[in-house]
Amino acid sequence: MYCQICKITEATIHLTEISDGQRSESHLCEKCAQDEGIAVKSNVPINELLSKLLDVSQPTKKVKSEPELSCPYCGFTVEHFNKEPLLGCPFDYEIFEKPLLSLIEKAHNSKSVHCGKIPSHIPSDTKRQSRLLSLQHELDSAVKTEDYERAARIRDKLKECDKASSDETYRA
Repeated sequence: MYCQICKITEATIHLTEISDGQRSESHLCEKCAQDEGIAVKSNVPINELLSKLLDVSQPTKKVKSEPELSCPYCGFTVEHFNKEPLLGCPFDYEIFEKPLLSLIEKAHNSKSVHCGKIPSHIPSDTKRQSRLLSLQHELDSAVKTEDYERAARIRDKLKECDKASSDETYRA
């Protein structure tokens, strides 16, 4: 794909901007991007990229907590997190759960529970199939651990999903 500005050089920078629900894409070569004032930086570390994304989405990224709160395993403190947004050890997620929860909710549209990896714009058939597979795996796990009450609840959910699926197929 060629640059949309000079139409000569191969586009190496691909920008997607969503404004007021409208998506626009730009495909530029490095020189034209610099001429347009777009900073070109290659090999950006993922930590830097994520911290910049968090900075954009939140006016303040400071986590408020009691100043004396620190991890007994690694000595990590909230003040350290406010300076560099990386946690010190796996136990920090539990120790700093309350102060970090508001930050996590801001970064994930007020959600603090993992909702899966299915994009919201995929067809409903694909979502339904994924849900059925997930339920089937849960059912297998419940049976394997001999948690029969949970297995029965999952079986009922599977039946509901199958019934809804067949009802929609019948209507079509």
